[in-house]
Amino acid sequence: MTDIDTVRPGPPLRNRPQVIVNVQDVTKSFAAPEGGDLTVLDGITLELREGEIVALLGRSGCGKSTLLRCIAGLIAPTTGSVSYRGDPINGANPGVAMVFQTFALLPWLTVQANVEMGLEAQGVAPDERRRRALEAIDLIGLDGFESAYPKELSGGMRQRVGFARALVVRPDALLMDEPFSALDVLTSENLRTELLNLWSGEAGTTFPTKAILLVTHNIEEAVQMADRIIVLSSNPGRLRAEINDDLPRPRDRRTPEFEALVDTLYGIMTGREAAQEDHGGPTVPSEPSQASPTDLPLPHASVGGLAGLLEIVNNRGGRDDLPELAQLLTFEVDDLLPITDAAELLGLAEVVDADLQLTPRGKQWTEADILTSKAMFADCARERAPLVRAIVRALETTKNGTLNDRLFLDLLGRGYSEDEARAQLDTAIDWGRYGELFDYDANTHELVLARAEET
Repeated sequence: MTDIDTVRPGPPLRNRPQVIVNVQDVTKSFAAPEGGDLTVLDGITLELREGEIVALLGRSGCGKSTLLRCIAGLIAPTTGSVSYRGDPINGANPGVAMVFQTFALLPWLTVQANVEMGLEAQGVAPDERRRRALEAIDLIGLDGFESAYPKELSGGMRQRVGFARALVVRPDALLMDEPFSALDVLTSENLRTELLNLWSGEAGTTFPTKAILLVTHNIEEAVQMADRIIVLSSNPGRLRAEINDDLPRPRDRRTPEFEALVDTLYGIMTGREAAQEDHGGPTVPSEPSQASPTDLPLPHASVGGLAGLLEIVNNRGGRDDLPELAQLLTFEVDDLLPITDAAELLGLAEVVDADLQLTPRGKQWTEADILTSKAMFADCARERAPLVRAIVRALETTKNGTLNDRLFLDLLGRGYSEDEARAQLDTAIDWGRYGELFDYDANTHELVLARAEET
């Protein structure tokens, strides 16, 4: 790890609270569609201790949710082990309960019946189930909605049912898989605040769990909620950094200390190549022109989004603070990551100390007329976007300049899941079309090389 990877070390080992969950050298691989294995997690080791909220932070596809499911015992690691209170987990983890992003309520059951499900599975008697369910419903702020059905509730209220259903079994550890990401901004902020008030005892109640493990891709959410933040790198997921967050609660996003920690985490999450080198992963070639489509995936950013963000940065002097940009655009700071990654990959901008700075080429591209802009983008994509370059070269070798997209999906399937392979190809098509390098016929599923005179 680098010198920023461990900040504000925790207490001495002999004074540390008891370990609830121990993850030891966990690797998880899945069978790829075209044969072979696709490694999602690689060598993950971590602990979840009593009295702490831990955030697993990382981009989409880094394996956060897979790791959470290994901890819950819903899936088994390929290698390594997960233990609960020192006992190896060989099935469902008896000491944890989960809150899901998509609520996962049974629509034909009332709020109370949904909350009682876990207790019924444990064999709790009906009267005791009812008492504890009503207690959990009241705790989470849904008193009066016991007989309502999920379709009658708003998204925020449905997620409250999810919390009540998890907390009613009084788990040692509460596992949360991006529980606020499906909610609107105000609802998610309100629910986060209420949960933290319950955790700290400010609501005058005892929180029925000893630790929380939160999966999130939202940097500010992690800083607001967690005592410890574990950052995962991507493709495959590896431990990138571990940072103790000892900011006093309640935490104010506007303080310099909060903003500084957000900037630190942003710098870690944008350190893609350093992360891979630190942990012994495959070294990505320093020059994108030497990388393969599986070495260097395309960020999922449209040309329009890229042009819009760089135009804003250019109008603000050519360099701007990314958290401030996110606030200006009313997005979360990590929503900008795919666009900033695309700008870096294409050589149009670079991230410097959590600032996005245009390169000379980027400034020229931003200020060019449409025809010059398209020609410049075509050059950048052909030189620096491995999948776009591979498609152009393959099309140039054919007699009629056409190829079925299945060829590229099969090749991408050796390094990506089926959904991610499709997403990679869709991004390449968007970039190739804008640069007039090739076109795509959705009816025949054929990629078509642009004729020289058209280009």
